Amino acid sequence: MTTTPNWLIWAQNLDALAQVGLTFAQNPFDIERYHKIREISAEIISAHSQFNPQEIQDLLDNQAGYTTPKIDVRGVVFQDENILLVKELVDGHWTLPGGWVDVNEPLSRAAEREVLEESGFRVKARRLLAVYDRNQHGFPPYIFHSYKIFVLCDLIDGSPTTSIETGGAEFFHEDAIPDLSLPRTTPEVIQRMYELYRNPDAPAEFD
Repeated sequence: MTTTPNWLIWAQNLDALAQVGLTFAQNPFDIERYHKIREISAEIISAHSQFNPQEIQDLLDNQAGYTTPKIDVRGVVFQDENILLVKELVDGHWTLPGGWVDVNEPLSRAAEREVLEESGFRVKARRLLAVYDRNQHGFPPYIFHSYKIFVLCDLIDGSPTTSIETGGAEFFHEDAIPDLSLPRTTPEVIQRMYELYRNPDAPAEFD
């Protein structure tokens, strides 16, 4: 069940229509109308956030082409029943290492790269655990619709390090999970990752 508020879903749908229209429209009057729809979307988001409409407008205007969900990959790494988390500098809380997949980057390589960059550990992607619609799994509202993909990775070597986004990396026991960076990882996700890890024959989850 989605926890995304209706106002954000409406704003996302309006902006998606506007972006597709701006991508394909030829008629100048239609183009003007699509720009207006995007402005309305920005106004809706601004009314429910701390950002002014122009800031939202600038962010939306940076998007181009047919509107699709963004792809966020998370590496799931275990060591002796402990799960690897990294500390986010932006809020001081912990998350599975990961981030946006780059263009022309295979999913496995993206997961391995993100884990190395954010934690200092080299890993090998082994198994797809889950593909979650962000809106369906208790994450806080976010301006863009995205899919979160979780990839089980085998630990190769390395040692904890920091990065421009993270302030350390540690393995945590299931009963000692620290405060999580909820825009990135939730307690529900951690629980499901443990359950899927312990059931190697389970199919990947989706939606």
